Amino acid sequence: MEAILNALKDALGADAVRTGSEIESRYLGDWSAKSAHAPLAVVLPRNTQEVAAALRLCNALRQGVVPQGGLTGLAGGAVPTSNDICISLERLAGIEEIDRSAATMTVRAGTTLQAIQEAAEAADFEFQLDLGARGTCQIGGNLATNAGGIRVIQSGTARDQVLGLEVVLADGSVLSAMGKMIKNNTGYDLRHLFIGSEGTLGIITRAVLRLAPRPAARHTALCALSGYESAIALLQTLKARLGKELSAFELMWPDFFELGVAFSRSQQAPFSTAYPLYALIEHTSYANDRHDRLAQALARQLESGLLLDAVIAQSTSQARSLWEIREATAEFPVKLTPINFDISIPIGDIGNFVDTCRAQLQSRWPASRAFFFGHIGDSNLHVTVDGRSIPGVPPDALEPVVYDLVRTFQGSVSAEHGIGVHKRPFLGYTRSETELACMRSIKRALDPNGILNPGKLFS
Repeated sequence: MEAILNALKDALGADAVRTGSEIESRYLGDWSAKSAHAPLAVVLPRNTQEVAAALRLCNALRQGVVPQGGLTGLAGGAVPTSNDICISLERLAGIEEIDRSAATMTVRAGTTLQAIQEAAEAADFEFQLDLGARGTCQIGGNLATNAGGIRVIQSGTARDQVLGLEVVLADGSVLSAMGKMIKNNTGYDLRHLFIGSEGTLGIITRAVLRLAPRPAARHTALCALSGYESAIALLQTLKARLGKELSAFELMWPDFFELGVAFSRSQQAPFSTAYPLYALIEHTSYANDRHDRLAQALARQLESGLLLDAVIAQSTSQARSLWEIREATAEFPVKLTPINFDISIPIGDIGNFVDTCRAQLQSRWPASRAFFFGHIGDSNLHVTVDGRSIPGVPPDALEPVVYDLVRTFQGSVSAEHGIGVHKRPFLGYTRSETELACMRSIKRALDPNGILNPGKLFS
């Protein structure tokens, strides 16, 4: 240990290597869990060359390395053990270039998502990836987990926002594929190996991001529905009428909606009556049509009876108030003891899954409180159980109940937070043995000594 720490200090400088009491508690894990023990060290490189130097030294000594970004993950992907060295990308931050002709932005991996969004807006563009943790999460982590967020139905996942990538491999060599072209059909597209790999194949250090035209406005509406079938009918109708301008379609079941209202600043429900289901809708307009097109589309559905009620935000502040209800998840770690599940279910089966999951949880733990919500337009459902409602029940007792049901519905045990360590036992519920064998072969080829994020994704 002493030899590698001294070598790291010589290569990066003493101020870039923290040990013992210098390691702050925030480096002990992500939003899902904290390690009981501090890592051997936290290394804070300032550039790609320093990341490469750190990995070269660690690989030579077979030293496990845990990459860390904004630490907002929910799968334990950034949780170290006492035998690991953490490499935090927080100092490797900043926007290097905005290319207006190519509509791209070149960024360093430690740049927060919010900083990227604001820089794009200042240049009269938009970076379309958006998450509730935008102010804390870093783009390197977003790419490493292939983050989704609220606008996937319009722009795709993080993978779809990237043209070029720079990655440091386990042996310290730098793979630079920082092209700005949309079309580059020259063999294997290596960037997609690393996006979604959770830091197990290499450490992302820089990226070329795609930018979109800045919209004229975003219009927000909250709709009340009689049930899940009505929600799907509304989704398909709005897709047909608004096309790619439909940027978000978030469903909230009553348990979550009521909690979201209680956690919001106004604490006033937008409707005077409770309803079986709620949809928060966002229409991205590229023309100055105010909210006319969205209003017309919803008015027809009210007349047909598909919608029970609807509220359209008349100002930015009203839109923000509606979104506060959906983004109540930011309050979960403070006001609940959240046990989180981030899953995908075929869109047509989500309503049945929710009913079945709720029934099974309550049958096993009658006092349990579960909250259901998600980005239903892209099949992503979130389930949060308040651990305070089932005192003494460990979180892993719930996992077989939920994930067995996911397998029954032929869904995915992870939609946007990756596998990390928490979902590792259940990866086979979603991936075949052939797929897993192929993944392990890739891991052995790129990280033969197994130093990158050991114990994550695979055992």
